[in-house]
Amino acid sequence: MNDFLVRALFGALITGAAGPAIGIYLVQRRLSLIGDGLGHVALTGVGLGLLLQRSPVIMAVIVAAIGAVVIELVRERGTTSGDVALAMLFYGGISGGVVLVNLSSSQSSRSLVSYLFGSLLTTTSGDLVIMGILGAAVLAVAIVGRPWLFAVCHDEEYARVAGLPVRALNLTLAITTAVTVTVAMRAVGLLLVSALMVVPVATAQQITRGFTATMLLGIALGLISAGGGVLASISANTGPGATIVLLAIAGFFLVTLAASVIRATRRRRPGQPVDQVAPEPEVILDRTY
Repeated sequence: MNDFLVRALFGALITGAAGPAIGIYLVQRRLSLIGDGLGHVALTGVGLGLLLQRSPVIMAVIVAAIGAVVIELVRERGTTSGDVALAMLFYGGISGGVVLVNLSSSQSSRSLVSYLFGSLLTTTSGDLVIMGILGAAVLAVAIVGRPWLFAVCHDEEYARVAGLPVRALNLTLAITTAVTVTVAMRAVGLLLVSALMVVPVATAQQITRGFTATMLLGIALGLISAGGGVLASISANTGPGATIVLLAIAGFFLVTLAASVIRATRRRRPGQPVDQVAPEPEVILDRTY
């Protein structure tokens, strides 16, 4: 296998693991589309990096993190005008990115599509190192901080009463989401980033009951979708990012169909009790905090 294909595969696997690891918290909080909005904001960072001839990935991380903090502060207020403010931030982000890219060189303007829809096959060794570091940081936050992040996402008021630093945890989740968006930027593109963060988690929810089990299965499905998507795109000569997302969505429909058939079969068995799906009891708070 050629070196650029190996780099593409490793880059996809990093994204496939990091996306669902943080995406499960967004699904739990019903903020599944926040990654899409942060992708718009990150595009301004890409444009700024190209204009200043700095690393577009690093600039995207910085700008997306600032945008994530603003989004969290607006969400915390919970006012109706907050939706308008977020819409302006998202649309302004993608518009600003396009303008900044156009102000840079013509070659940078042509590369805009690669950031919008991903360009794994052009991933360099330097890009892979950055993606690896950022992906490891995302996984560390998602796994090590699981009890406290889950507590905040499940019941923010209870977490506050229990003495957890709710605002700090919310900001940590928001910034980690922004980092995940920039990690996935090279793999699936800023316009498709939410899919890889949400779809594997939604698929895992069809066949798991507990939060931890859903997270682990979501990561596994993300790895399968990412790796399989890259290999399928090479064979079919299609875009890796779009192929990864389509494979993940196909997996969701297949699992949903299989789960429906299994449930229907169990109901038809005489004397067979119908399973009652209930959340897995889980200790989510550490009283020492």
